[in-house]
Amino acid sequence: MSSAVSSLPAYLPSLFTPAASAGTTAGLLGTLYGYTSGTSIGASGNPVLALQSAEQNETKQVALTAKQPDTARDVATFKAAVTAATSVQQLLSNPTVMKVLLTANGLADQIPYTALATKTLTSQINDSKSLVNQLADTRWKSVVQTYDFANKGLSVIQNAAVLDTIANAYAEVTWRQSLDATTPGLSNALTFRGQASSITSVDQILGDPVMRTVVTTALGIPQEIAFQDLSAQEQAISSRLDITQFKDPQFTERFIQRYLIAAAQGTSNSSPATLESLATQSQGLVV
Repeated sequence: MSSAVSSLPAYLPSLFTPAASAGTTAGLLGTLYGYTSGTSIGASGNPVLALQSAEQNETKQVALTAKQPDTARDVATFKAAVTAATSVQQLLSNPTVMKVLLTANGLADQIPYTALATKTLTSQINDSKSLVNQLADTRWKSVVQTYDFANKGLSVIQNAAVLDTIANAYAEVTWRQSLDATTPGLSNALTFRGQASSITSVDQILGDPVMRTVVTTALGIPQEIAFQDLSAQEQAISSRLDITQFKDPQFTERFIQRYLIAAAQGTSNSSPATLESLATQSQGLVV
C-alpha cells in the first residue's frame, strides 16, 4: 500500500508566505499559477498560518463565541426546552433544540431534514434493521448511541453535565464555521484533526462527509468518485493512503496542511483573480 503523503516538507507555509518587501509575494503557488511579485496578499491568504492561528487562539475564541448574542440565545433556549421537556418527541419537535443538538454533534448539515433526523435519533442502535443502521452516513451511529433516546428517553440529555457539554460544543462548532468566511476549509481541517486518530477503515472515511472531503481533496481524488461503486471508492483511497499513519500526529498535521493547500489550489482554477483568492477559497464534538 502506497502512501502519497508520507513526507510533506516542513516549509509548506512558504508556499503562501509574502516576500520580505511589503505587499509582494514570493510563494511557490504564486510562481506555479502565474502570479508576479507585485501581487498583493493579505494575512488571511495563508491557510497554513490561519490553521496555526486558529489552534493557538481556539480557547479564547470559543469563549467569545459563546458570549455572542445569537449563540447565547440559542443555548439558553435549548437548555430551557430540554429541562421542560416531558417526551422525546416533544423535545425533538423544537427547531432550536434540533439546531443546537445537531450542530454540536457535527450534523449541522442535517438541520433541514428534521423528519429524518427525528426518526434516526429515536432509532434502536442495536437493531440492524433500524434506520440508523441503514444510513451510509456513519456520523449518526455514535450520536444515537450517546443519547439512546429509544431506550433511555430524556435521562441522558437532561443531565446537567451533558447539557453543558452540548452548549460548549455548540459554541465551538459555531466558531469553527465562522473561520470559513476568511479561510474556507479551515473548519473541516480542525474537525478532521479531532477525528483522525480514530480512523480504522476506509469505509469510515467514506461514510463521514468531513473525512471524505479532507481525504479526497488532499489526495487529489475527484468528488465524482462518489458516483462509482463502493469498491472503486475504497481502492481510490487505499491505493494512495495508509490510514494507520493517522495515529501519528505529525503525519496528520502534514496531511491537513496538504488538504488546505490543495483546496486553495482547486479554487484558484475557477477564480484566479488574485493570490489571496487562490489561498482563501477552499472548502461534532459531543459524541
